[in-house]
Amino acid sequence: MKSKILLGVLFTAAVITQGCVSKKEYAALQTSYSDLQKKQSELKQSYDLTQRELEGSRSRVKSLEEQIASEKSNLAGLQDALNKCLAGNTQGGANISKLVDEINASNKYIKQLIAAKGKSDSLNTVLTNNLTRSLSREEMQGVDVQVLKGVVYISLSDNMLYKSGSYEISDKAGSTLDKISKIIKDYSTYDVLIEGNTDNVPIKQTNIRNNWDLSALRASSVVQSLQNTYGVDPKRLTAGGRGEYNPVAENTTDAGKSRNRRTQIIITPKLDQFMDLIGKPPATATNN
Repeated sequence: MKSKILLGVLFTAAVITQGCVSKKEYAALQTSYSDLQKKQSELKQSYDLTQRELEGSRSRVKSLEEQIASEKSNLAGLQDALNKCLAGNTQGGANISKLVDEINASNKYIKQLIAAKGKSDSLNTVLTNNLTRSLSREEMQGVDVQVLKGVVYISLSDNMLYKSGSYEISDKAGSTLDKISKIIKDYSTYDVLIEGNTDNVPIKQTNIRNNWDLSALRASSVVQSLQNTYGVDPKRLTAGGRGEYNPVAENTTDAGKSRNRRTQIIITPKLDQFMDLIGKPPATATNN
């Protein structure tokens, strides 16, 4: 709210003082104001996504906490039964031994649940740190990495990778794809899906029929670049297009359309590899 008020004040001040500045300076102020509004919208959308992820994590943690409470209650019942056996010795030594075994098993399960809860709390942070550790702070500024439900998503905007309205890789995309290849090579046994996405504006090119074609061709271009230029094993790569049908924002604004025009690089570890990330560093790493 404070940021909205500040933006409004700045723009109002610029309008009031328009007579004191040149048209060029006024146009620059308008452009700056629009850029700030766009950045604020993007930050709000990022915040909403983070809140949804946090809510999912809280739900999983709550479920584990309920299981732990249930097991502790069961353990208390077993302990009570054991105390009665010891006091009256009516059940005999065999039953007492059985109760002790059940109590030990219940204690072990509770410890496993607590460990699982700890892993659930820290898993996303560990994965993100491990998968981006080969990148410097400066390099990370151009790459958006998120971990959602055990899958790593690296999202890149279309103007970062392609020529406008095209599926051809632009010259400036080289450094970005080099960064991505470092992350992919850091975990050499994981599968990698390159997924193209567009906004809902129809494509107007004679050699591209629709947004399905454009998204698939863009994904294919990235796959071939990773293979041919950066040496990623093609057996690990899959190219796919989702057209306009997987939006992350409304297509009613330019900012929303810009967010939807993206290519996602999705790194999917197998379950055993995914859980091993908690206590094991990657097998190989490249630090250039």
